[in-house]
Amino acid sequence: MRPLQPPKHQCQPLMNHGPPPPEEEKVTKEEGWMRRIWNYFVAALRKHMAFDQLCHNSRYCVYAIGITWMMLGFVVPLIYLVPYATANDMEQGPAALLISIMGMVNIVVRPPFGILFSMPWFKGRHIYVFASAVLVNGLSNTICCIGPSFSVLLVFVVFYGLSMSVVGSLMFTVLMEIVEMKRFPSALGLLAVMESITLLIGPPLAGVLIDRTGEYYHVFFACSAVVASSGVFLIVAFSWLDKRDRKLSKQGPPSPLPEAARPAVDLAPDCQYRSVPTEGDKDKASCEGDTSSV
Repeated sequence: MRPLQPPKHQCQPLMNHGPPPPEEEKVTKEEGWMRRIWNYFVAALRKHMAFDQLCHNSRYCVYAIGITWMMLGFVVPLIYLVPYATANDMEQGPAALLISIMGMVNIVVRPPFGILFSMPWFKGRHIYVFASAVLVNGLSNTICCIGPSFSVLLVFVVFYGLSMSVVGSLMFTVLMEIVEMKRFPSALGLLAVMESITLLIGPPLAGVLIDRTGEYYHVFFACSAVVASSGVFLIVAFSWLDKRDRKLSKQGPPSPLPEAARPAVDLAPDCQYRSVPTEGDKDKASCEGDTSSV
C-alpha cells in the first residue's frame, strides 16, 4: 500500500501576468504625458533662459540684480512728472513740453554717445560708465524736489535725458562683454524677464505712496534712492570682481602637483637575469633558418 500524501494547498500566484486594468493604464498614460510636458518645459527654459549664467557667472549675476533693482524706479519719474507739475498750478502745455524736451535730448544725444563709447579707451570701462550714468540718473530725481517751477523741471529733464541716453547706449554693450556671444540671446531673455517684473511693480507702488502721503515729491525721493543705490551697487561689486581677477592673474595658474617618488627597490646582487626563448621565438628562428637556406 502506498502512504497517503497530505493534500496540497493551492496558493495564489505571486505575480499577475495578465493585462493591467483599464483604470491603471489610463493613469499611466496621463503620467507619461505630464512627464513629457514637464521635460519639454524644463528643456525650453534651459535653452532660452540663461539660468546657468545666473548661477555660475558672477558678473552676470551682479549685473542682473543691479538692473532689476534699477528698473523699480527708473521709469516712474516719466509717469508722474506731468501730474506733479499740473498739481502745482502749471499749465498742461508747459508740463507736456517737458516730456517732449526729454525725448529730444534722448534722440539727439544717444548717437554721439554711442560713437564716443565705442572708442578703444572705453574698452573694459563700459560698466563703470554705465553705473555712473545710473547714479547720476538717480540723483537727478532730487532736482524735482527743489520746486515745481518750469525752470527747475527743465534742468531735471535735461540731466535725466542725458543720463538716460548713456544708460540706453551701454546696457546691451555691457551685457555682451559679460557673457559669451552664443549665450547672449538667452542671457538677454532672462534679464528682460527679471527687469520686467520690477518695471511693472514700480508705478503701482509709487501710486500707493502718493495715496498715503498726498504729495508727489515723495515719489521722486524714493526713485532717487532706488536708482542711485543700484548704481553704487554696480560700481562697488564690479570693482571687487576686477580686483579679485587681477589678484588671481598675478598668482598665475596653480602649479602641478609633484609626482610621487617611486620607492627604491634594492635587487639582490647575486640575482642574474637571462632571456628564456619562448615557443614564438623558436618558430621565428626556424622560419629565418629556412629562408636563409633557400
